[in-house]
Amino acid sequence: MASTATIVPERATLTHRLPQAFAALEKRIAVLCLLLVMLTLAFYNPLVHNEFINIDDNGYITQNSHIRSGLTWNTVRWAFTSFDDANWHPLTWLSHAFDYQIFKLNPAGHHYVNLLLHAANAVLLFLLLEAATGLTWPGFMVAGLFALHPINVESVAWAAERKNVLSMFFCLLAMHAYLRYARRPSAARYALVAVLFSAGLMAKPQIVTFPFLLLLFDYWPLRRMAAESSFETAHVSALPRSVPYLVVEKIPLLLLSAASAVITYLAQFTAGAMRTPPLRARIANAAVDYVRYIGKAFWPAHLAAFYPNPGKTLPPWQSVAAAAILIVITILVLRLRQHRYLAVGWFWFLGTLVPMIGLVQVGVQSIADRYAYLSFIGLFIAVVWAIAETARDRNISAASLALPTILVLATLGFLTSRQVGYWHDSVTLWRHTLAVTQTRNYFAHDALGHALADKGDVEGAIAEFNAAQSYDVYRAIDLASIAAYERVHGHLSDAMNEYARALDAAQDSASRSVILSELANAYLQLGDFARAKLSCDYAIKEDRRNGRAFVVNGLLAERDGDFNAAVASISQGVELQPSDIGYLLLAQAQRRTGNNAAADEAESQALRISHNIDAARQSARQSLAAVGIAP
Repeated sequence: MASTATIVPERATLTHRLPQAFAALEKRIAVLCLLLVMLTLAFYNPLVHNEFINIDDNGYITQNSHIRSGLTWNTVRWAFTSFDDANWHPLTWLSHAFDYQIFKLNPAGHHYVNLLLHAANAVLLFLLLEAATGLTWPGFMVAGLFALHPINVESVAWAAERKNVLSMFFCLLAMHAYLRYARRPSAARYALVAVLFSAGLMAKPQIVTFPFLLLLFDYWPLRRMAAESSFETAHVSALPRSVPYLVVEKIPLLLLSAASAVITYLAQFTAGAMRTPPLRARIANAAVDYVRYIGKAFWPAHLAAFYPNPGKTLPPWQSVAAAAILIVITILVLRLRQHRYLAVGWFWFLGTLVPMIGLVQVGVQSIADRYAYLSFIGLFIAVVWAIAETARDRNISAASLALPTILVLATLGFLTSRQVGYWHDSVTLWRHTLAVTQTRNYFAHDALGHALADKGDVEGAIAEFNAAQSYDVYRAIDLASIAAYERVHGHLSDAMNEYARALDAAQDSASRSVILSELANAYLQLGDFARAKLSCDYAIKEDRRNGRAFVVNGLLAERDGDFNAAVASISQGVELQPSDIGYLLLAQAQRRTGNNAAADEAESQALRISHNIDAARQSARQSLAAVGIAP
């Protein structure tokens, strides 16, 4: 079989023809771009009926007071200085704030922006591959697989995963900029690559392997690592360079990757998101997870919002078998090195998954569909180019490939549309997850419990919480959530027991601070104001960024008649964690000091950020009543 260096790109075959041929090709590319967008929007159309879900959407959108403030200078400052939700991704925060300013809490708008970004990513991927190789139809097929593969539904249908689609958008723009740089190097063009890469990192650090991808692109299709002449190198017009030169060329980008990795580690360590299972278990699980991803690429069944991590329970034979499969594929790819697209596709897949494969464990999941968003492009490239080359060698016409292509894309589109339906609401999502994982999925039981609780199904919620606890793997913050649920429903004795368990399980200051401030609310309900004050003081000692603890301390000071102290404490609380309820409580305290102008300003701020001011006023009255203060 001949190598892809002998495949004549479509544009190269046209160079001796009339200029109208170029116009025809450009028109065809434009039509295919439009077709990609139409297919993506059509199969994802059920998305407009979906609700927000109860993981991350609350922290990222519905209950995030910074986001609900819209695009203000305070929001911008917070976005660039915050480690909230265990990440530093200021551009993602700003995009959510922009959406809220336009759509408020209408989920259709937030979801549709995700969908438009996904469609744009599919088009950018197609244009990138077409421009780099000169081959239209393989590039279109890869982009079609990316657009319609159901594993990407999680990245699109989950509003909080804006970071995934936004980061990919900047990553693909940066690769387009690199293609221009490779053809005609200049400092300005390199700077544009760095700026776009930085923007992608500030949306989500998943693209930290970008310099590695550029080296693969140098190998194929740009062929900057080889001096031989070919139609492809003539098409790309990239000067061949030595490998050391190409590596040194990426050093500024590698420094950006290193800086992003350090910031991400600090954000996740500070938030207590890091997990430390034994290294041997992490390596064994990683091998199995790679094979699981390959399986889902070719057979996208039983997709779930959460896959439990087996930890040390994985049978050794599975790890050995998985490692053998990976080694065999790698050897075959290297032996077939004349087909460069195979190596690029395979190592693209392996390399881009390294930060998310669990060698450094973040969170408690095993694998995640969203992690495939970038990595599966490598598999798609390897498979599609192999089919294209085989078809050429066997003189199989494009018309003969049309029907299988349509069937594959239509099947994936149907599966994607169905998968979007599972993300309609939290109850549907978690029931589906439990149905397809068929394992000790405590996370899904817990999330389903909270979803049922939100709908008023108390008995159903408690049953799910008990199912989750029976696996004895609850994290401290999960125990605190159950305790808060028990407290809100008046089960104070059960709540206090859960808070005690949560504090025993907490391993980081941030978690202990949250639990202690929640415990203070339980003491308020019991009328034990001294212990409530003590809990708040300990919460602040654990984490001085706990705005809620400052607000409760302010209410207690107001109860004792120290109105100036109350204003100072509540002011600090709303500065750390702005909320409509907090500003209303601050206005109440300001009026007691006689500062009506400041009180009016606080109420105005509450009106600006609130999505339901009447409910906020009711909650503020309840908070005052809890400490014995008449509104």
